[in-house]
Amino acid sequence: MQIGDKIDFGKYTWRVLDIQEDKMLIITEKIIDQRPYHEVYEDITWAECSLRHYLNHTFYDSFEEKDRARILTTTNENADNEWYGTKGGEKTQDRIFLLSMEEAVCKYFGDSSSKLYNPGKNQRYWFERKDMNNSKRTAYYKEGIWWWWLRSPGRVSVKAVYIHGDGNIGIQGNNIFKGNISEGKCRGGLRPALCLQL
Repeated sequence: MQIGDKIDFGKYTWRVLDIQEDKMLIITEKIIDQRPYHEVYEDITWAECSLRHYLNHTFYDSFEEKDRARILTTTNENADNEWYGTKGGEKTQDRIFLLSMEEAVCKYFGDSSSKLYNPGKNQRYWFERKDMNNSKRTAYYKEGIWWWWLRSPGRVSVKAVYIHGDGNIGIQGNNIFKGNISEGKCRGGLRPALCLQL
């Protein structure tokens, strides 16, 4: 097993992001659903949002018992938004979770940390569209490319950071309830991640 490999676990195909001695971090290869980050339009962090509750209860419970036994509990740091200072909230104990902005930007889809920690004067909402790592972050929902949620807070606490359809980082965030309001009832893509015992 190597980083980048695809594996089948439960009902889904997953991509291996990291391997340690007795566990590996995996994320669904494709977007598996469209859901709001939170069911109410209010200030929220990952710790309290309805999407976290769904992943760690309904979604977790959908696995067979033998598979649930292999899903490890992960302690997640929830950093403040690097550009806007929006509070990320308390540490969480998660069986299943979303990646943070730092994980998606700096660790598992190439290293774009220079753009995160040294934004250019014109970078108010996005990373550069020509970021060489954008293509590594694109994901499909059904037959088309779609945007997907991260767990990090956006510009304000009613927004969460997301990966745009072209792989760019929407660091200002999308509306937690409906994505961008202009999108009507569209929902953000869901790519769960988990640590799996080897």
